[in-house]
Amino acid sequence: MEPSVQDVADFIRRQLHLVIVGQDAIIDQILIGLFAEGHVLLEGPPGTAKTLLVKTLARVIGADFNRIQFTPDLMPADVTGTNVYNTATGLFTFRRGPVFTDLLLADEINRTPPKTQAALLEAMEERQVTVDGETHRMSPLFMVLATQNPIEYEGTYPLPEAQLDRFLLKIIVDYPSLEEELQVVSNWNLGFNARRLDAVPLECLTDLSVVLHCRAAVRDVTTEEGIRRYIVDIVRGTRPPAALNLTWGASPRAAVALLLTAKVQAAMAGRTFVTPDDVKAIAAPALRHRVVLRSEAQIDGITPDEVIAEIVRRTPVPR
Repeated sequence: MEPSVQDVADFIRRQLHLVIVGQDAIIDQILIGLFAEGHVLLEGPPGTAKTLLVKTLARVIGADFNRIQFTPDLMPADVTGTNVYNTATGLFTFRRGPVFTDLLLADEINRTPPKTQAALLEAMEERQVTVDGETHRMSPLFMVLATQNPIEYEGTYPLPEAQLDRFLLKIIVDYPSLEEELQVVSNWNLGFNARRLDAVPLECLTDLSVVLHCRAAVRDVTTEEGIRRYIVDIVRGTRPPAALNLTWGASPRAAVALLLTAKVQAAMAGRTFVTPDDVKAIAAPALRHRVVLRSEAQIDGITPDEVIAEIVRRTPVPR
């Protein structure tokens, strides 16, 4: 008998917490992205364990893992791969780039120009890469976990809206609490070293197909018509003129993202049906990167999360 989504999520959480202190909500949102077959954007200041979290996740689920350090001089072929001429055979052979893996860590993705960022678009959306007219398929588990520093940091490039919309979730990684930071320092004092994960007694999933089974199980979670209408009402509420503080609202793709993530939220809680609370819990991560604030709202210090919270608050909840 295959384990439930809730059981698998609990197992992965326990293993991650052997390395990661706190960050419960962040871990849950990454697992939602994993089980919903989506990509995740992690935004936060340097040194908050974003890269460590992704590396540990890959090890726990037994996935192939590649990391790309995005820099201003990185070229698209450095991501996707290129055809190389073989002098012995007189033929071109495709040399695969690091994008061909299960979990791809796109580290500091906003430190490379938009041309190179766009090299990921086809892979993220269609799970394939086309080079010189030839299409190469990706791993069925393929998932991008990209990290970025906040845009006000020097030397960064804003991600194109088309690429932002391809991320299922945008997760905000903040500084830890006082107690959590003290625990981090204590762990290192006792000998923990993030560069030596092999020394941590992590248990791993016995088979990567467990994750694929969880993805299939999520599709069977029931979503009543009233819940589907509730999701659409929230998304449509982000579009002007309904949203006064936004110049651009969320697309229909956002409604699909909110549906899929709410289904995973329900499955991870051990339920076979979605409730309005599931939708509310994941609304901000699913929508915050798909809306554009008016300049006046930005000057007033209003955040996308505040706008989304207000939209969710005033949207009638189905009975």
